This record gives sequence, C-alpha cells and structure tokens, in this order.
Amino acid sequence: MRFADLDAVTVDGYGTLLQLRDPAPALAAELAALDVVRAEPDVAAAFLAEARHYRPRSHLGRDPDSLAGLRLECAGVFLEALDAGIAPESFVEPFIRSLVFEPVPGAVETLERLAGRVKLAVVANWDCSLHEHVERLGLDRLFDTVVTSAEAGVAKPDPGIFRVALERIGAEPGRTLHVGDEAADEAGARAAGLRFLPAPLASAFADWS
Repeated sequence: MRFADLDAVTVDGYGTLLQLRDPAPALAAELAALDVVRAEPDVAAAFLAEARHYRPRSHLGRDPDSLAGLRLECAGVFLEALDAGIAPESFVEPFIRSLVFEPVPGAVETLERLAGRVKLAVVANWDCSLHEHVERLGLDRLFDTVVTSAEAGVAKPDPGIFRVALERIGAEPGRTLHVGDEAADEAGARAAGLRFLPAPLASAFADWS
C-alpha cells in the first residue's frame, strides 16, 4: 500500500495513540494521604477491576455531568476493591489526578510524517475527556477530528463510530485506513469499509512511500 492509495488515516485512542503511565504509585500515595495504606500490587489489582468496569461504559461519559457520574461510579469500584472505607465523592479528584496519559512511543513521529499527506482522525472507545488529553499533549494540531464513542453514541466494533469520523473529514471508506491494537478495531473498520493495519503506528507505516 502507498500514500497515493489513501485520503485519510484513522487511529485508535488507547494503546495506539496514547498509553497510561502506571497509576499504582500515584494512587497509593493519594490513598496514604487519606490514611489508607495499601501495597502497590493491591492498588494495581483494584485499578484493573475499575478498568474492567469502565471500558464497556466509557460511552456513557457524554458531557460534563454524565462524565462526573461515571467517574464517581468508577472511583467507587476502585475503593470497594480495596475495602478502603472512603466515600467515593472524596476520592474522585485524586483518582483522576493519578491517571496520566502519554503518547505511545513512535506515534507522534509517525503522525507528523502523515500530517499534510492524508487527513487524520482519532476513533476511540473513550469518554468525552479524550479531547482534553489530546489537547494537553499538543496532539490536536495533528488531527482533523477526534471521535469518541461517547459522542458517536456507539462503540467499536460498531461501524457507526467510523462513519461519524468519515463524515467529519469528508473521506471515502475505501480510501481510508484504520490503525488499531484490538480485534474490535479491525472488525469495526472493516464493517465500515475501511482498510486496516495493526498497531503500532511506527511499524505500520515503516516502509510506506
């Protein structure tokens, strides 16, 4: 495949564009500040329980109010897993503060290479806060649009989320490639008529001209 064959590239959010810095040390420190001492492995296990709860519900964080409700619910799942004895309301801000996202190695360099040659979009199963993470990292300069499952109303592998992105950037599915790291990425992209390559971004375009 060549760049001449494409008008647009869409990329997955978590695992392809962004990754989460290990939150266990920060979460353990936030708990300790509230006189709740837990070992980091236990904190990490509780966070995984929260992540399993969050992922199928990420689309419910559509706006500030619904996002606040989702975050409260997830903080509660985390605290319950630790038997922390803290009211979730008092731990939402420390919990969110501990979640720091950063670009996947090689992703930004690859996107900078693609920018200007094709239209770029993020298509992610994420709540509405993804826009804030993208802007904080200065990545918004690279993308024509960012589409989350929260705003699309459907999550991958539903092809509907890809159709929203295609409409926004004015691209045909047959001339659009999606890069992602999960089966839902490939299934959703192909169902919407897009081409697909597996992440990471850096290797996906290594030999392109």
